[in-house]
Amino acid sequence: MAGKGVEVVLIAPLPFMSSPQIASISWGRMKVQDCATTYKDCKVWPGGSRTWDWRETGTDHYPGVQAADLEEVIAKGVQTLVIGRGMSEALQVPSRTLEYLKNKGVEVKVLQTEEAVRAYNVLASRGARVGGVFHSTC
Repeated sequence: MAGKGVEVVLIAPLPFMSSPQIASISWGRMKVQDCATTYKDCKVWPGGSRTWDWRETGTDHYPGVQAADLEEVIAKGVQTLVIGRGMSEALQVPSRTLEYLKNKGVEVKVLQTEEAVRAYNVLASRGARVGGVFHSTC
């Protein structure tokens, strides 16, 4: 009885996608490197960005950033997440959101938005698997 050959398929790992730099930030306007869209609030991750639409999860300044706001970014495999709380830090980050990130093994930096953008860009320039959510007004 003749044996059947076994086909071996090698799957190459996915290429590492770098996190895009935040090219500019001002009140109500953010630009992400190599992206034609201007954002008010945005999410960024290795390989991409999009509008952070608070209506999707019912987010408001208080109680603030929810785990549901972060799931999409976390799913991209980030090791560090930077949260920009707004220019006047009006956006809250509740302890349950920080606990969610801790349980996922994700380091978090919560900062005023301009400081958050600077910290994010430094990490991105070093090739870190960094993501962020940024509020560009209050």
